Amino acid sequence: MQTFLFSGWRTEMSQTRLPPEWLRVSEEVRAALASGRPVVALESTLIAHGLPWPTNLETARESEAAVRAGGAVPATIAIINATPMVGLTDSQLEDLARRPNVRKASRRDLGAAVALNYHAATTVSATMAIAHASGVRVFATGGLGGAHRGEESFDISADLAELARTPVLVVCAGAKSILDLPRTLEILETLGVPIVGYRTDAFPTFYVRDHIPPLPISARVDSPEVAATLFAAHVRMGGAGAVLAQPCPADVAIPASEFDAWLHEAEREATAANVTGAKVTPFLLARLAEMSNGRTLVANRALIVANARLAAEVAVALQ
Repeated sequence: MQTFLFSGWRTEMSQTRLPPEWLRVSEEVRAALASGRPVVALESTLIAHGLPWPTNLETARESEAAVRAGGAVPATIAIINATPMVGLTDSQLEDLARRPNVRKASRRDLGAAVALNYHAATTVSATMAIAHASGVRVFATGGLGGAHRGEESFDISADLAELARTPVLVVCAGAKSILDLPRTLEILETLGVPIVGYRTDAFPTFYVRDHIPPLPISARVDSPEVAATLFAAHVRMGGAGAVLAQPCPADVAIPASEFDAWLHEAEREATAANVTGAKVTPFLLARLAEMSNGRTLVANRALIVANARLAAEVAVALQ
């Protein structure tokens, strides 16, 4: 066994660490993990469900390129022919982007996807679980799931519970703007999940930079090195997941007043169409893209790639 130290955080890793038998890791990612090189996990739900063709494939490729430019190895995660995979080929990325009726797998759905021979894209919670099983500690995505709007709503994303139990740093643009954001943050606080702002004193809200009133964070960092140190300290003292949230790039962010008007109309349409459960978020995101004449898609694409780049820088510092 070889012992690695980072800011006092001791982890023991075998020089030839093997993934669990149910998980397939690409040769590039396996070699990087074995040699101690930084790796960044990327989710696949945004490819299969979050963005339309061909923006989905273009964004997936740009994200992987941003991770490489930042000095790390990209590891897009999905379930391909009933096999959880860490690190996809370009042809597998394209197949996910083009294939109709790809299932959406949360943490809850992983066993069913394997046993029932599904082809599935992984959500934040499922991607975190698989990343951790493979030894990847940093994960980049667009926005977290959370608590949906409505005082009586019990629709709360599995992302929040996963953050409370799985020691992976999630780099994102906060939580999706369509959610009940104050309630989402309260739940994360209760679960002991640090919400760290990257060069910001307020919680980013996906497409929107100027949420009113500003939402709180638990700490601010201004460099990848300090972000890595904070996460290492959190895990060393028994913590699990953490959120590193950076705002959407200013040149493509959506003003809050415009976004709120579009969201109100999209929610009214979802209710009228009886859209519920896991179908709500894709429905709302699609309608927002239509009502904004594509501006939300531009913002989404930009923030996903920016988060991938930042995640790579933090993974390098953490390694």
